[in-house]
Amino acid sequence: MMEGDNQVNVHGMWASTYSKRVELALKLKGIHYEYVEEDLGNKSEALLKYNSAHKKVPVLVHNGKPLAESLVILEYIDEAWPNHFPRLLPEEPYQRAMVRFWASFLHNQLAQSLLKLFQCNGEAQDKALDELHEKMTLMEHRMTDFIPKDVSCIDKASLGLLDIQLISLFGAYKAREEVIGKKILDPEKHPLIFSWVTSLMNLPVVQESIPDHKKLVALIQMFIKAS
Repeated sequence: MMEGDNQVNVHGMWASTYSKRVELALKLKGIHYEYVEEDLGNKSEALLKYNSAHKKVPVLVHNGKPLAESLVILEYIDEAWPNHFPRLLPEEPYQRAMVRFWASFLHNQLAQSLLKLFQCNGEAQDKALDELHEKMTLMEHRMTDFIPKDVSCIDKASLGLLDIQLISLFGAYKAREEVIGKKILDPEKHPLIFSWVTSLMNLPVVQESIPDHKKLVALIQMFIKAS
């Protein structure tokens, strides 16, 4: 298929960490796409058609064929455009499998712990934060093969699937910390993750993908009041 034949649309929501993963992957690979902002309170007919199973964002539509679930979409992007760099997953089978394992851990375990912080308060919130920090400690101890040894070497061309997920999970950590008044990303408790995230956040392509701080704070506050 010629590059000019590719039509790519992304149905997303401006504050969705899952949508941001997909957009960032496409930007890193230099793949042109059209973005469709969805109102999740009044979902479009297109979204309901393309993701009839879950009716959620993100949805990637490539030449009329829809795909849902952010991790599935990220792997598809890597396979559908193999000559666009960077490659999001390693070529070596074991390393590829391990990246998938940790990608699943971040997607399920860490994301759920972050969400819990905003669904409770008081002692329950402190417990949720402890749970999150325990999982981050596990990451620092077990993800040594994937945490950059020299964060100064991080650049656009070196990013992969785990970097993208880390950005989507922690890219807006300052807004979250402002709302709950607690330290989520602590350089003393988790220096490796903090350095990794900080270096990623300094990349221009990443800064472009982070939602507006004030808008995000307002949205989080509204979410807490509604929960």
